[in-house]
Amino acid sequence: MTAPTSPRIDQHPDIVALRAHSEETTATPVAQAVEALALLCGVYLAASAWIVGFSGSTTLAVNNLIVGAAFACLVSGFGPAYERTHAMSWAALALGAWTIVAPWIVAGGGFATRAVVSNVVVGVVACLVALALAGMGLTRARR
Repeated sequence: MTAPTSPRIDQHPDIVALRAHSEETTATPVAQAVEALALLCGVYLAASAWIVGFSGSTTLAVNNLIVGAAFACLVSGFGPAYERTHAMSWAALALGAWTIVAPWIVAGGGFATRAVVSNVVVGVVACLVALALAGMGLTRARR
Protein backbone atom coordinates (compact mmCIF):
# COMPACT_ATOMS: atom_id res chain seq x y z
CA MET A 1 0.00 0.00 0.00
CA THR A 2 1.36 3.41 -0.92
CA ALA A 3 1.14 6.63 1.03
CA PRO A 4 -1.11 9.37 -0.38
CA THR A 5 0.75 11.89 -2.50
CA SER A 6 -1.38 14.90 -1.60
CA PRO A 7 -2.20 16.35 1.81
CA ARG A 8 -5.58 15.74 3.36
CA ILE A 9 -8.35 18.21 2.55
CA ASP A 10 -8.52 19.51 6.12
CA GLN A 11 -4.91 20.66 5.74
CA HIS A 12 -5.61 22.72 2.62
CA PRO A 13 -4.45 26.35 3.12
CA ASP A 14 -7.89 27.78 2.35
CA ILE A 15 -9.58 25.53 4.91
CA VAL A 16 -6.95 26.36 7.52
CA ALA A 17 -7.38 30.11 6.83
CA LEU A 18 -11.18 29.82 7.05
CA ARG A 19 -10.97 28.06 10.39
CA ALA A 20 -8.49 30.62 11.73
CA HIS A 21 -10.77 33.46 10.59
CA SER A 22 -13.79 31.84 12.23
CA GLU A 23 -11.90 31.22 15.45
CA GLU A 24 -10.72 34.83 15.51
CA THR A 25 -14.24 36.07 14.83
CA THR A 26 -15.94 34.10 17.60
CA ALA A 27 -13.18 34.57 20.20
CA THR A 28 -13.91 38.26 20.80
CA PRO A 29 -15.91 39.28 23.88
CA VAL A 30 -18.47 41.08 21.71
CA ALA A 31 -19.10 37.96 19.63
CA GLN A 32 -19.45 35.83 22.75
CA ALA A 33 -21.90 38.34 24.25
CA VAL A 34 -23.98 38.31 21.05
CA GLU A 35 -24.04 34.51 21.06
CA ALA A 36 -25.07 34.44 24.73
CA LEU A 37 -27.82 37.01 24.11
CA ALA A 38 -29.05 34.97 21.15
CA LEU A 39 -29.20 31.80 23.22
CA LEU A 40 -31.03 33.57 26.05
CA CYS A 41 -33.43 35.06 23.53
CA GLY A 42 -34.31 31.59 22.24
CA VAL A 43 -34.72 30.14 25.72
CA TYR A 44 -36.90 33.07 26.79
CA LEU A 45 -39.04 32.72 23.68
CA ALA A 46 -39.54 29.02 24.36
CA ALA A 47 -40.64 29.70 27.94
CA SER A 48 -42.35 33.07 27.37
CA ALA A 49 -45.89 31.73 27.50
CA TRP A 50 -45.34 30.55 31.05
CA ILE A 51 -43.15 33.49 32.11
CA VAL A 52 -45.50 36.19 30.85
CA GLY A 53 -48.67 34.22 31.53
CA PHE A 54 -50.40 33.57 28.23
CA SER A 55 -50.14 29.79 28.31
CA GLY A 56 -53.94 29.67 27.96
CA SER A 57 -53.48 30.62 24.32
CA THR A 58 -52.22 27.15 23.47
CA THR A 59 -51.50 27.74 19.79
CA LEU A 60 -49.30 30.75 20.50
CA ALA A 61 -47.68 29.00 23.48
CA VAL A 62 -46.80 25.95 21.38
CA ASN A 63 -45.62 28.16 18.53
CA ASN A 64 -43.31 30.08 20.88
CA LEU A 65 -42.03 26.86 22.41
CA ILE A 66 -41.14 25.39 19.02
CA VAL A 67 -39.71 28.59 17.51
CA GLY A 68 -37.76 29.38 20.69
CA ALA A 69 -36.25 25.90 20.84
CA ALA A 70 -35.38 26.06 17.14
CA PHE A 71 -33.80 29.51 17.55
CA ALA A 72 -31.76 28.41 20.59
CA CYS A 73 -30.55 25.25 18.83
CA LEU A 74 -29.70 27.20 15.71
CA VAL A 75 -27.66 29.89 17.41
CA SER A 76 -25.95 27.46 19.79
CA GLY A 77 -24.01 26.09 16.82
CA PHE A 78 -22.41 29.43 15.97
CA GLY A 79 -19.79 29.36 18.73
CA PRO A 80 -18.19 25.97 18.19
CA ALA A 81 -18.67 25.74 14.41
CA TYR A 82 -19.04 29.27 13.08
CA GLU A 83 -17.31 28.48 9.78
CA ARG A 84 -20.03 25.94 8.96
CA THR A 85 -23.06 27.63 10.51
CA HIS A 86 -22.74 31.40 9.96
CA ALA A 87 -24.85 31.28 6.80
CA MET A 88 -27.77 29.99 8.88
CA SER A 89 -27.99 33.32 10.68
CA TRP A 90 -30.48 34.31 7.98
CA ALA A 91 -32.73 31.49 9.18
CA ALA A 92 -32.45 32.97 12.67
CA LEU A 93 -33.53 36.31 11.22
CA ALA A 94 -36.56 34.63 9.64
CA LEU A 95 -37.47 33.05 12.99
CA GLY A 96 -37.22 36.46 14.65
CA ALA A 97 -39.47 38.01 12.02
CA TRP A 98 -41.96 35.16 12.44
CA THR A 99 -41.97 35.76 16.19
CA ILE A 100 -43.07 39.36 15.61
CA VAL A 101 -46.06 38.46 13.41
CA ALA A 102 -47.00 35.15 15.09
CA PRO A 103 -49.58 36.54 17.56
CA TRP A 104 -51.73 37.79 14.68
CA ILE A 105 -51.23 34.81 12.39
CA VAL A 106 -51.27 31.93 14.87
CA ALA A 107 -53.66 33.20 17.52
CA GLY A 108 -55.94 35.06 15.12
CA GLY A 109 -56.43 38.13 17.27
CA GLY A 110 -57.65 36.43 20.45
CA PHE A 111 -54.62 37.15 22.62
CA ALA A 112 -53.54 39.27 25.55
CA THR A 113 -51.60 42.50 25.14
CA ARG A 114 -48.72 41.05 27.15
CA ALA A 115 -48.40 38.23 24.61
CA VAL A 116 -48.11 40.72 21.77
CA VAL A 117 -45.62 42.90 23.63
CA SER A 118 -43.54 39.89 24.63
CA ASN A 119 -43.46 38.48 21.11
CA VAL A 120 -42.71 41.80 19.43
CA VAL A 121 -39.90 42.68 21.85
CA VAL A 122 -38.25 39.25 21.74
CA GLY A 123 -38.75 39.14 17.95
CA VAL A 124 -37.02 42.48 17.47
CA VAL A 125 -34.16 41.40 19.74
CA ALA A 126 -33.89 38.10 17.85
CA CYS A 127 -33.74 39.96 14.52
CA LEU A 128 -31.05 42.33 15.77
CA VAL A 129 -29.01 39.48 17.22
CA ALA A 130 -29.34 37.48 14.00
CA LEU A 131 -28.15 40.47 11.98
CA ALA A 132 -25.22 40.88 14.37
CA LEU A 133 -24.36 37.20 13.97
CA ALA A 134 -24.53 37.52 10.20
CA GLY A 135 -22.30 40.56 10.27
CA MET A 136 -19.65 39.07 12.56
CA GLY A 137 -17.86 37.34 9.74
CA LEU A 138 -17.93 40.42 7.53
CA THR A 139 -16.16 42.80 9.92
CA ARG A 140 -12.71 41.27 9.51
CA ALA A 141 -13.12 40.87 5.75
CA ARG A 142 -13.69 44.63 5.37
CA ARG A 143 -10.48 45.58 7.22
